[in-house]
Amino acid sequence: MMQATGMDLVLDSAKVRADFPILSRQVNGKPLIYFDNAASSQMPEYVIQAISDYYRNEHANVHRGIHFLSETATAMYEDVRASVAKFLNAAHHDEIIFTGGTTDGINLVAQTWGRSNLSHGDEIIVSGMEHHSNIVPWQMLAEERGFTIKVVPVTPEGTLDLDVYRQMLTDKVKLVAVVHTSNSLGTVNPIKQMIESAHRVGAKFLVDGAQAAGHALVDVQDLDADFFVCSGHKMHAATGIGVLYAKMDLLEAMPPWKGGGDMIKTVSFEKTTYNDVPFRFEAGTPHIMGVKSLGAAIEYIQQIGFDRIAATETVLLDRLTSELESIDGIRIVGTAPEKIAVASFVSDQAHPSDIGTLLDMEGIAIRVGHHCTQPLMQHFGLAGTARASLSFYNTVEEVEQFGVALRRVLRML
Repeated sequence: MMQATGMDLVLDSAKVRADFPILSRQVNGKPLIYFDNAASSQMPEYVIQAISDYYRNEHANVHRGIHFLSETATAMYEDVRASVAKFLNAAHHDEIIFTGGTTDGINLVAQTWGRSNLSHGDEIIVSGMEHHSNIVPWQMLAEERGFTIKVVPVTPEGTLDLDVYRQMLTDKVKLVAVVHTSNSLGTVNPIKQMIESAHRVGAKFLVDGAQAAGHALVDVQDLDADFFVCSGHKMHAATGIGVLYAKMDLLEAMPPWKGGGDMIKTVSFEKTTYNDVPFRFEAGTPHIMGVKSLGAAIEYIQQIGFDRIAATETVLLDRLTSELESIDGIRIVGTAPEKIAVASFVSDQAHPSDIGTLLDMEGIAIRVGHHCTQPLMQHFGLAGTARASLSFYNTVEEVEQFGVALRRVLRML
């Protein structure tokens, strides 16, 4: 029996694209080419139907009712929690907290674990390629608590300087918070290795997995991550839903952040007692439809398989890189040896905003600007870049059309 090769795993683009209704529409009279997946990925019909089914057959509040619809919605909600736990290989489903997204999850950790464990004289480490959501919450808390934030530098090719990182790790460091995969550069960081180093000095490790969870298999136990956060809308689910994974011993020691319904056991004007993990971190009516969509998105991803996703996106990235390298005046920003299908680039003759505007007239959606990574842009001496980010439903033909359109745009500018 012959062993399957990488090309054998590449998806049938026509079959996959049929799963995504939005990909059949036109923009400015041209077929849509959607290359902005690092911002939000598109939603398959499987997820759309799951959302419709929720509103048609299950819509009710969870955890509080004894009637049929409430019990049905509650069962679905908790089933998805178990599915997410299995998807990330958490040790227990109660280690999964539903949040509003990656940003919300990081803020939750900062305002609970961080507020309880960080003080004057302590240090935390972030990297020079962090999204603002993994910078600003720590800065806000540092202003109040007096700890120091240190930054792992980024090399010219867009990787982290691990020698400097290891030198930064002392017994003063209480937390390392680093992105798994850069949204601006596509760089895949050696997170497992970085976690091992952090744990040797007793530091906890938070992984921003927003760009990783929908593209590659994530095993939080194998990584030994203390915290892992991700967003549904970057893995084909609805906006406004995300996940915080944390080890159970950490969750049990963390105080609640938001107060309200469902995160309590008893309330009186004299004293309130808090609910168990995970419910103490999910105050109020949750984003039930978002949870339903996340469960369906995970099912869809698992049906396709990460091996096929990776094989397809590798082919697409190789073709995209070749296209950009063949165009005079274009420079790719971020050339790490291990990347997801993201290519940021600049032109020596055109502003990124002009490139993005004119490509939109061709029906091509890319992202331009600083991508919520202003410190990284400043490091490279840039105000921003143009960014093409691909998903497994994109095609080589689309990449080639993008190359033709980009050349035409540059001639116009």
